[in-house]
Amino acid sequence: MSFQNSALLLSWVAILLLALVVAGLVRQVHALGQGAPRTAGLGPAPGTPAPAFDRLGPGLLLFLDRDCGVCTDVLAAAEGPLHAIFAGPPPDGASRPGVTVLTGEQDGLFADYRVPATPFAVLVGADGRVRAAQPVGSPEALHELTLEAVQ
Repeated sequence: MSFQNSALLLSWVAILLLALVVAGLVRQVHALGQGAPRTAGLGPAPGTPAPAFDRLGPGLLLFLDRDCGVCTDVLAAAEGPLHAIFAGPPPDGASRPGVTVLTGEQDGLFADYRVPATPFAVLVGADGRVRAAQPVGSPEALHELTLEAVQ
């Protein structure tokens, strides 16, 4: 077999493999577009009972990490009484009036609330049900979440 024939054969094999890969990617994108909502699996669904409600009570739960750069900004912008739940040891200065600081790993709260990343906010109503749960990548996003939950 000549070099030219070998190169042509390898080119066709490469084109076939590339076509299979593209077809698989198109199928996955289509399935994602038709599938569950974007936030499926991220925290508890609104309306479901809040885990550990008997210990935490109603209000804002902020899941944070001391190594997260945005987490300190989100915590500083949070208003009213809240629970700041850290993945590890809390940073210095996390405590302030109205903020209860907890370690989530110790209590299993990160797993119970299915927290995918930090910062993550969960609003729990007085009835013990989740009103909203989503990642909050900025203080503005936290403010929008709390406004939506009030309405």
